[in-house]
Amino acid sequence: SLPKNNDAGIEMIPLRSSCILTLKKLKDKRDMLEKEIDQLISEGYSVDELDDHISQLHEYNDIKDVGQMLLGKLAVIRGVTTKELYPEFDLDLND
Repeated sequence: SLPKNNDAGIEMIPLRSSCILTLKKLKDKRDMLEKEIDQLISEGYSVDELDDHISQLHEYNDIKDVGQMLLGKLAVIRGVTTKELYPEFDLDLND
């Protein structure tokens, strides 16, 4: 049988509360990010510079991922761990 109006309304209250809480968290996060952006701009950074920096970080991470993959394949071929290859290529374990 179909739920009565009261039953459906009761079930919707937690969902509505959850949505309101999620919306509040998102608004708080947006406000925090806007403050961070304002702070960076006040320190002399421009939005274009920040976008360029983020783009460069993405490119760096992509290149690093490829390097890690190649090290992994080489380690398998040699039967060693990737950690053991780091000194051979002058790599820092903390990078």
